[in-house]
Amino acid sequence: MENLKQQVAQLSATYFEEVRALRRHLHQNPELSCEEVQTAGLICRMLDEYGIPYQSGIAGTGVVGLIEGKNPSSMCIAIRADMDALPVTERNEVPYKSLRPGVMHACGHDVHMACLLGAAKILNTLKDQFSGTIKLIFQPSEETYPGGAIRMIEEGVLENPRPLFVIAQHVINTLQAGDAGLKAGAYMASTDEIFITVKGKGGHAATPSQNVDPVVIAAHIILALQQIVSRNADPVMPTVVSFGKITGEGRTNIIPDTVTMEGTVRTYSETWRKSVHERIVRMAGGIAEAMGATCEVRIAYGYPFLYNDPGLTGKLSDLASEYLGDAHVKVLDQRMTAEDFAYFAEKVPACMYRLGIANEREGISSNLHSATFDVDESSLETGIGLMAWMALGILNNEH
Repeated sequence: MENLKQQVAQLSATYFEEVRALRRHLHQNPELSCEEVQTAGLICRMLDEYGIPYQSGIAGTGVVGLIEGKNPSSMCIAIRADMDALPVTERNEVPYKSLRPGVMHACGHDVHMACLLGAAKILNTLKDQFSGTIKLIFQPSEETYPGGAIRMIEEGVLENPRPLFVIAQHVINTLQAGDAGLKAGAYMASTDEIFITVKGKGGHAATPSQNVDPVVIAAHIILALQQIVSRNADPVMPTVVSFGKITGEGRTNIIPDTVTMEGTVRTYSETWRKSVHERIVRMAGGIAEAMGATCEVRIAYGYPFLYNDPGLTGKLSDLASEYLGDAHVKVLDQRMTAEDFAYFAEKVPACMYRLGIANEREGISSNLHSATFDVDESSLETGIGLMAWMALGILNNEH
C-alpha cells in the first residue's frame, strides 16, 4: 500500500492544476438548487474525457458515474458530492468571482465537485490496483428542502450496484488547509422549518386597548419557545429553536392584523424532535388564545440527523492518518447544521468527513454561507488525494 499511496500523492500533484481550473470554473458559474444544468453538463464532459461511464438526469440534474476495478461485482462503495450554490452575492474580489449576481458557491460545493472529479481521474487511472466498483454520485439540490438525496435514492441511486458504504467530503473553515476532521456517531442535526401566523385585530397604535396586538403576542411566543431548550430539553441533548424572520405589515402608528414568524428547530433524537414539535404547537396556540388571538402553526419536516457509522469512520480516520499524518487528522465536534447526506446514512453505513480549507495568514477563514467565503486552493490537492486514498483503502480491505 505504501507504493500505492505514493502513486496517489503523485497523481494528486499532477492533476492539481486541472482540478483548480475546474473549481474556479464552477465557482464562477454557480447554479441554484434544481437548476444545475450547466454544472451537470461540465461533469458529464469531464467524465467523458476520463472515459468513465455515467448516467445523467437523475433527480433532475444529478449524475452518477461508475469506475470498475478488478472483479467489479465483489464490492461497491459510493462517494457523493453536492452540486448547488446559494442565493448569496459574493463580496470576494478574486479572479474567479461569481459571474452570476446573487448566486455564489458559499458552501464549498464547487470544491466538493472538483475534488470528486479529480479523485475519479486518479481512481480510474489506478483501476487495475483495486477490486470492486466505485460509484460517483453528483447530487443536486442539497441546499433546498426536500433535497436531492432523497430524490436520488427514490430513483435508485443506491441500487445496481448497491454500495456497502457511502462517503462524502465537506469543506470546513475551522480546519487549516492540509487537515481533515472526522466524528463518529451523531454528527449533524436534524432540521425542521417552523411557520407561525398570529392573527389578532389591528388598528391605531395609539389606541392599543381597542386592538388585539399580534406583535406583542408574537414576541411572547418567541420568548416562551426558548424555554423548550432551557427547561424542557435534556441538558445532554443538543437542541436549537431559533427564529430568523418576523413580518408584521404595520407602521410606527399602525398595529397590523397578523404577524408571521419563520424559524428552525434542530436536534439529534427523533423522539425528542417529535416532542419539540408538539410543544411548539401547544405553547404557541395557548399563548395566542390567552391573549385573545388565534395562531396557526405549521412545521415542515426537514432532513434527519446525520449519523456517521463508527466502524466506517474509524477506518477512514486510520486511512486519513496514513495519508496526511496523525497531526493533520482532527476529531470534530457535533454541529447543529444539517445535511441531506443524512438520507444516505439512513440506508447504508456512511460517513461525512471534513476537509480543512482555511489559511488565516492569507485571510481565508470566513464562515460557510457567508459572502466572503473562500478556500485555500492548496486544499484541493489534499482533497483529491485523500478521497482517492480512502476509497482504495476500503476496497483493498487493508483495514
